[in-house]
Amino acid sequence: RIASYELAARMQMSIPEVTDLTREPAHVLRAYGADESGSKIADLRASYGRNCILARRLVERGVRFVQLFSGGAFGRPRHNWDGHEDMVKNHGREAARVDQPLAALITDLRRTGLLDDTLVLFTSEFGRTPFAQSSSGVLGTGRDHNQYGFSVWMAGGGVKPGFTYGATDEFGCSAVENPVHVHDLHATILHLAGLDHKRLSIYHNGIQRRLTDVHGEVITDVLA
Repeated sequence: RIASYELAARMQMSIPEVTDLTREPAHVLRAYGADESGSKIADLRASYGRNCILARRLVERGVRFVQLFSGGAFGRPRHNWDGHEDMVKNHGREAARVDQPLAALITDLRRTGLLDDTLVLFTSEFGRTPFAQSSSGVLGTGRDHNQYGFSVWMAGGGVKPGFTYGATDEFGCSAVENPVHVHDLHATILHLAGLDHKRLSIYHNGIQRRLTDVHGEVITDVLA
């Protein structure tokens, strides 16, 4: 119990130093867009840029898992990727929020050598339909959920760079070339982390369960 309290205390005491972005040089803040202001997009980019810098600082200090969220606020207008009303406006804003900071994060990790053993994964729960979402007789500007075909990108951590795996049909609706199930994605991520998904299980409701259920294959074609 004492050891647990001491660990918690060390974690709390380390937070101020980790989160102090005043230690970052001006050119680093600029690269991430973390020093921008004056418009809604600039403010969104600066906020996400600071989060990306914090993610890099956590990785530098040995934190094994870091998760960043982009968007998430509901209401009207939506401040997330859920582009039901206006796909171009919605995704244009969200892409402008994350594009520069994520590029800077990968560049930073590569510069320091951390990208070699850090897997960067950018994904969502589903994609969007290639056709408009609208009421009958109305040409809508939004897109509905689409679980049949969407993209995930990965960088570093043993993944082959500059490489595209799989493709959708000519409409961008459904995966038709090398479709990847979520179990395959999980199996591949676990493999890159040095874990065999077939041997990893948790006890739940009276049975040992695998994250990949009885499915899942490592996608060896994407490995470096």
